[in-house]
Amino acid sequence: MNVRRRLISGTAVAAVTALGLGTLSACSSDSAAAANTDKFDVVASFYPMAFLAEQIGGDRVNVTSLTEPGQEPHDLEISAEQTAQLQESDAVLYLKDLQPSVDDAVAQSEIRTKIDAASLTTLEKHGNEVGGHAAEHDDHEDEELSGLDPHIWLDPVRYSQVAEGVGKAFEKADPDHAADYRANTTALVKKLDALNTQFEDGLANTKSKVFVTTHAAFGYLAERYGLTEEAINGLDPESEPSAARVKELEKMAKADGVTTVFYETLVSDKTAKTIASDANLKTDVLDPIEGITKKSRGTDYFSVQEANLKALKTALGTK
Repeated sequence: MNVRRRLISGTAVAAVTALGLGTLSACSSDSAAAANTDKFDVVASFYPMAFLAEQIGGDRVNVTSLTEPGQEPHDLEISAEQTAQLQESDAVLYLKDLQPSVDDAVAQSEIRTKIDAASLTTLEKHGNEVGGHAAEHDDHEDEELSGLDPHIWLDPVRYSQVAEGVGKAFEKADPDHAADYRANTTALVKKLDALNTQFEDGLANTKSKVFVTTHAAFGYLAERYGLTEEAINGLDPESEPSAARVKELEKMAKADGVTTVFYETLVSDKTAKTIASDANLKTDVLDPIEGITKKSRGTDYFSVQEANLKALKTALGTK
């Protein structure tokens, strides 16, 4: 199937994805707690990386995220304190090209173990058209579209590949606890395999294969399970969509059996509801899991992904 998808603009990301990190049981938001502990100190760039570090490291690691709860990860600017924290840690786990200031800080640091999640799986460059129609975009959007889609964690298979790579990196950097890291990685990969099976089974026989979302973060997920993502791009979440775009989406919805316009947990649903109302569609949440907050439909990666699956199954319908 030809999966139509595109990355949202840098400007829209800042407005649309006001997501941050929730509290992780093994993570600390206190910068001073990041380094010089009696454990293997890991600095993670944002939630999906911190979650991996926590799951794989278990009680052998001390994990600190550079992205604070409620902070938008894409536009993170590293503080001097965080730069110092990074220097004193044993390892850093990040996703290159997602957070430029993190990339710069990691490149300039002398930390021995630098783990780039993007290097542990395959990334794709997604197109710049949605439904065959070019959207208007600014310089930031052009810049992001020129790169590879970073949202690999939303595909359980790619996330599992990253987990295996992180596990091996932990084993090499902290060989005294290699057996623990290996066992934890195996357990995590098993859970991700089970999640992949849930998605495969749950989305195998749906009435529609097309979904509409305000944030084009689900290209990998769509491709993995034979779906098509239609993203509302070139639209500020607080602005009214053009009559032409609403008409286009309405026509597409009728043709492809679309029932729902998805938006994010912590973002205004104004645009989604406007389009949904005009096109006689429903609205619901599809979470890109860039952070966990009290408004998230779940307490961690797995529970939010299960909520995403439930939302997709409801929207797409079953035969």
